[in-house]
Amino acid sequence: MLSVIIPAYNEDKTIRTAAETISGILSRESVDYEIVFVDDGSSDGTWKEIVSAAADIDGIRGLHFSRNFGKEAAMFAGLSDVKGDCAVVIDCDLQHPPEKIVEMYRLWEQGYQVVEGIKEDRGTESAAHRFAANSFYKLISGATGMDMSSSSDFKLLDRKVVDTLNSMPEKNMFFRALSFWVGFERAEVKYDVQERKAGQSKWSTKALIKYALNNIGSFSTAPIKLITVLGLIMMIVSVIFGAISLVQKFMGQAADGFTTVNILLLFSSSIIMVSLGIIGFYVSRIYEEIKGRPRYIISDRTGDKNG
Repeated sequence: MLSVIIPAYNEDKTIRTAAETISGILSRESVDYEIVFVDDGSSDGTWKEIVSAAADIDGIRGLHFSRNFGKEAAMFAGLSDVKGDCAVVIDCDLQHPPEKIVEMYRLWEQGYQVVEGIKEDRGTESAAHRFAANSFYKLISGATGMDMSSSSDFKLLDRKVVDTLNSMPEKNMFFRALSFWVGFERAEVKYDVQERKAGQSKWSTKALIKYALNNIGSFSTAPIKLITVLGLIMMIVSVIFGAISLVQKFMGQAADGFTTVNILLLFSSSIIMVSLGIIGFYVSRIYEEIKGRPRYIISDRTGDKNG
């Protein structure tokens, strides 16, 4: 059986369309399926639409979070709940073309355990959003050491991969990077980003920046290693300025005033503050992990045959 995981946040206008479109495609292809919507604490009528779709269409289930926990939590809640032999994660707005699910499924039948959806075109975006998105992917690719410039959350995972991800104990998880990290036999399916069927994107530039920082912190130690680099730079600068000062002293040409001293103090103080900020960021991540709170809280369910 194929499980389709659909995270949803304030998507009441797209739930019914996504449910009917995906179920119709899979039914025509004679693919045994279930569709699991995960309502990430929406403030609109998203949960009502999921309940309605589950009542009207066979194979649809829903999970409802007690509040907004974020897309990563929604995806992992779906992975923990699905029953299929493989699972696909797809956006509710259908910007990920649902017909590609069948292509992914056929590759899985051939033995591939991870089938990546690779973006060939990002669709219609503002220049500012495109720049922010490209900057994010360059930053995250450099920090994780994996080329994620064209990747997305749209992918199929074999049951072995799903179980592997579910067994990981950390709370702050980056689905896109971890699905790379686990390995397994891989294939790619290329697609063009489609126009949203309804509603507006939830990803603002500010949200992308926050998303980048959280996921870099949860998956990579690159920022904290930057402190060592900054320290080396500061040491080199100090040696250079120290040598210049000694030469001027011995030649009786010591510079008047405190310009050089002030520059060095400002430079070193800035590096110290940045370093403390990075250390504090990782300490806060450790604090969040050791508290042991759940990644999400499910307050309601719908569509389960056992009630």
